[in-house]
Amino acid sequence: MTSLTNSIGPDVPAPAAFTAVGGDVPDYFALLKPRVMVLVIFTALVGMVVSQGHVQPAIGVISLLAIAVGAGASGCLNMWWDSDIDAVMVRTAKRPIPAGRVSSEEALGFGLFLSVASVLVLGLAANWLAAALLGFTIVFYAVIYSMWLKRATAQNIVIGGAAGALPPVIGQAVVSGSVGIESLVLFAIIFIWTPPHFWALALIKADEYARAGIPMMPNVAGPASTRRQIVWYSVLLAPLGLVPVVLDFGGLLYAVVGLIGGLGMVAFSIRVLRNREGDAEKRAAMGMFGFSILYLFALFSALLAEQSFGLFRPVLG
Repeated sequence: MTSLTNSIGPDVPAPAAFTAVGGDVPDYFALLKPRVMVLVIFTALVGMVVSQGHVQPAIGVISLLAIAVGAGASGCLNMWWDSDIDAVMVRTAKRPIPAGRVSSEEALGFGLFLSVASVLVLGLAANWLAAALLGFTIVFYAVIYSMWLKRATAQNIVIGGAAGALPPVIGQAVVSGSVGIESLVLFAIIFIWTPPHFWALALIKADEYARAGIPMMPNVAGPASTRRQIVWYSVLLAPLGLVPVVLDFGGLLYAVVGLIGGLGMVAFSIRVLRNREGDAEKRAAMGMFGFSILYLFALFSALLAEQSFGLFRPVLG
């Protein structure tokens, strides 16, 4: 395990401003990556509603909060470990640790406390399978992805995407006490969605990743290979997104959203493949990045609406 005071490259010294004491509530909240927490709550909730079973509302709410806090804890530990990288990237330089508003030690203690607390609360409120899955997710993201994969391989996003794909599985475990095919399919959708989503942004931020010493796909395999892989992952994602229809837990609304969204992902990926220079490249990549967020949100929203508001209409009879 390397020290946070080490340099991350011959020309990039580690920042020396990570000794701040204190920090306001918004700074600690920012350490939890709140936008990621919202996505985690949302996908975990969908994992709960597609499950075969019921859970008391109070237990469901407490469980979702515990899952959200666990996700925030792993984000906090990620920011603690990556504070040297964050300091040299434009989009992350103002985060609490590199900006000197929260010290590395405080962030580490905060993240560890929330990690343990979230797992214990989920185990006591729901069941220990769900708690174990949450604990595994935290360790996978904070240790396997952040401390190892991110700086070691261009496949960091591919393998590390498993952590972001687990909330539906945890959600189903909360309700049913087991892991079923429904949540595993949702896991697979998020897992395959992650590379084209992040690589689209990485195409634009390749220079920053190179300066920070992170082996993202565009920096290792090159932009051309990255664009082709974005297409292939999108082509794989389009039919995978329709599997819930085949398994009869996605209805007509979901089928329409999944079909249109899947075709849209392929179309945007082809646009990325064709636009390789200048402003056209940036517009294509950002279009792909933005649409991928809309796709995942719409897909899971359709499932949530069908299962929660009586809108489910079977497609295959």
